[in-house]
Amino acid sequence: MASLNRRHLLAGLGASVALPWAMPAVAASSDTAERLAALERAGKLPGLHAFLVSQGGKLVFEHYGEGEDQGWDRPLGHVAFGADVLHDLRSVSKSIVGLAYGIALAEGKVPPPDAKLYAQFPEYADLAAQPGRGKVTIHHVLSMTLGFEWDELIIPYGDPRNNEMAMEAASDRYRYILERPIVGEPGVKWTYCGGATALLGRLIAKGTGEALPAYCRRVLFDPIGFGPSDWSVGRDGEPRAASGARLLPRDLVKIGELMLANGRWNGKSLVPADWVKRVTTPVVQTRVGRDYGYQWYMGDFATARPLHWYGGIGWGGQYLYVIPARDLAFVIHCGNYGRPGQQQAAVLIALLEDVVLPGFT
Repeated sequence: MASLNRRHLLAGLGASVALPWAMPAVAASSDTAERLAALERAGKLPGLHAFLVSQGGKLVFEHYGEGEDQGWDRPLGHVAFGADVLHDLRSVSKSIVGLAYGIALAEGKVPPPDAKLYAQFPEYADLAAQPGRGKVTIHHVLSMTLGFEWDELIIPYGDPRNNEMAMEAASDRYRYILERPIVGEPGVKWTYCGGATALLGRLIAKGTGEALPAYCRRVLFDPIGFGPSDWSVGRDGEPRAASGARLLPRDLVKIGELMLANGRWNGKSLVPADWVKRVTTPVVQTRVGRDYGYQWYMGDFATARPLHWYGGIGWGGQYLYVIPARDLAFVIHCGNYGRPGQQQAAVLIALLEDVVLPGFT
């Protein structure tokens, strides 16, 4: 991995600063840079591709590395990351879809949370007629409390038994999701389910008449001034709503800034403020110390005074975290797709404990 002085920090970005979607450069904290360098020397940041911090609506620190990377379904080789290089969001995509659903809901184009799920898919009337399925609502989809049999966390990605992999291989991904066996009462237990986000993406497309990536671009990305983006699609041509988005790291930071501003950007409401509150309000506990709202995680850091956060989390070490009490948002991108989850989280923990929490008060 390249040494710190070879990386793109806020100063010396050269042509990257001139990009039309780029944020203005501001002076990076030398103390923050030193803390980061110390972590790297200690080997605590394996696979780190990008780390950006925004506070008070301004990008205040930016760091890029280089290393091996991969897209959802293809290797990308050795990449030198920078402000103009897209990065996979993986499951942070879910949080983007959650916001897009709220925009479409405000437009009256998708069903509200209390609407029955199977009523929105009349093409699968045979499934709707099965016992128990009439209880499932859009609320359960948004909060991943469907009560369906689904495993993405124990069976590894790449294994055809993993439900996301099986969904991608299915001839009809939506039938595959909707026909999963019911193993629990809806609304009781959180089960991580990319299929839930796929259903939200399909409802957005059905209601708006636009493909999910195009809708996100029109109502969210363009109004915020995003640069280029990409969205992986399956062999059936359907966008991978749960994990397929690719954005510039600076643009993902802007999503954090948008949330801190209660959905407003440059004085205009993009995401309704009540929806920002709703997606970040706990619905169900995923584990001790972490809750889930509508496609967003949340919890409290165990600082002297508990410090609340919410955000999106993606495989391989992709994070968007928002800390409202400090008017702070930060993004981490890593290429640790082949590492166990605990090793992926170790990079986040190191940056939180040694850089973010002590350095940005």
